[in-house]
Amino acid sequence: MKPWSIHNDGAVVNVYVQPRASKNEVAGIHGDAIKIRLTTPPVDGKANKALLAFFAKLLHVSKSSVSLQSGHQNRNKVIKITGIKEEQLRTALDI
Repeated sequence: MKPWSIHNDGAVVNVYVQPRASKNEVAGIHGDAIKIRLTTPPVDGKANKALLAFFAKLLHVSKSSVSLQSGHQNRNKVIKITGIKEEQLRTALDI
């Protein structure tokens, strides 16, 4: 099962976040989600903001195209990316 689903307006991606890592990176698959390592600590929503900025940069889309749908205070999160195709997502995530 893929950790993302494609819709008419973009994609929804399941992610598992590991905060306080040594660098920001895609770290493969974790269960049914994509594991993302972030250097940012999970304090006052900073890790969520860093996650959205990381995805925007990784996928070459605007920050406003990436939003957190669920998991605001959880390591398991669902991110929505508007205006992206599956091939672009797969290439950027390299999984």
